Amino acid sequence: MRLAVLGTGYVGLVAGAGFADFGNDVVCVDIDAEKVARLRQGELPIFEPGLQPLVARNVAEGRLSFTTDVAEAVRDAEVVFLAVGTPSAHDGSADTSQVLAAAAAVARTMDGYKVIVTKSTVPVGTAEKVSGAIRATTTQPFAVVSNPEFLKEGDAVNDFMKPDRVIIGTDDERARDMLRHLYAPFVRTNDRVLCMDARSAELTKYAANAYLATRISFMNDMANLCEHVGADVEMVRRGMGMDQRIGPKFLFPGIGYGGSCFPKDVKAVMSTAREAGHPLEILESVHRVNERQKRRLGDKIVKHFGGSLAGKTIALWGLAFKPGTDDIREAPSCSVIDRLLEAGALVHAHDPVANEAIHKVYGDKVKLFDANYDAAAGAHGLALLTEWHQFRRPNFKRLKELLRDPVLFDGRNAWETDEVRALGFTYYGIGRR
Repeated sequence: MRLAVLGTGYVGLVAGAGFADFGNDVVCVDIDAEKVARLRQGELPIFEPGLQPLVARNVAEGRLSFTTDVAEAVRDAEVVFLAVGTPSAHDGSADTSQVLAAAAAVARTMDGYKVIVTKSTVPVGTAEKVSGAIRATTTQPFAVVSNPEFLKEGDAVNDFMKPDRVIIGTDDERARDMLRHLYAPFVRTNDRVLCMDARSAELTKYAANAYLATRISFMNDMANLCEHVGADVEMVRRGMGMDQRIGPKFLFPGIGYGGSCFPKDVKAVMSTAREAGHPLEILESVHRVNERQKRRLGDKIVKHFGGSLAGKTIALWGLAFKPGTDDIREAPSCSVIDRLLEAGALVHAHDPVANEAIHKVYGDKVKLFDANYDAAAGAHGLALLTEWHQFRRPNFKRLKELLRDPVLFDGRNAWETDEVRALGFTYYGIGRR
């Protein structure tokens, strides 16, 4: 099929390359001319494992191209995906202005029937607004479909190529059949396509992310309770996870969730609920717990040193909001850095891929290192913020020699408390005895 994808962020770029890899002809559009020029040269604006070779292969074989010209992309496309940003507005609601502007731009170039697909995460009722924006601009026939993405940063390519579900939200039978045909190669061995109305599809994405965020905040609150009552959250987590009704996933306590999805989506669905006159009290608490949790490790560090970090150097391992990405949007690391700087610390840090992103935010306020041990050298303490694989089993004897004070702040409970304490470290975890 011939496809157009408006937007070349995580969703648009992964979708465009993924569809092209299954033989479709895909044109990706972005209004940023510099970004398009870099993409044409093989430079990706994001770090995502497996995406670089996927894009390169399909560009080389002529199935994937990039342009700033909406008309060029839409002219021959049978299906047009809207994968532009929906940032949080000042009140927490999702700003859909880019989606509606993209829809109007598509409408101005339409010549014949098109299926317009909202791939961005959008509030309930957006498909109807998209239809209105198109109808106000053209008399050409079209259908609007809600097709939310379910991609995990760090594993987005695998999630797209082997989806655990594909949701198609529309009442238009022709459009539904076209989307089913498009996704058929992705679900050959296990048909995971679920068709529904657009409003239900839109809410499904929000409900899924909100539930996962709820599990995270619940476990973080339990971890904090463990510290007060002398229990060990690792034992609690394992015991809970053995219950098949609960399962072990998303029960790992830490320093809060971040990234481009959970924080934004939780706030957006809370806003939708308030507008509908049905506030979601559980999610209101989930959000509050997460904001508090993101500050907790920084507070522990400051407390350990007596309330002031003047003259102290604190090393940080991991800056991205999760392993496998360079994304620092809403990252807990930023809350920790802010707290440390506020207390007067010198901050040394290392992340395998997110150093540049942190530098753009903090400049010279944070000294960044290319190697994790170099960041730790001479520091009065080390905090683990992102559980990259290479940080899970460090050489603790070497680390103890490098640190000025042997104190560890494990924001991901990645290290064995008995092991590090036996080596002479002072150890702080999340909810550990």
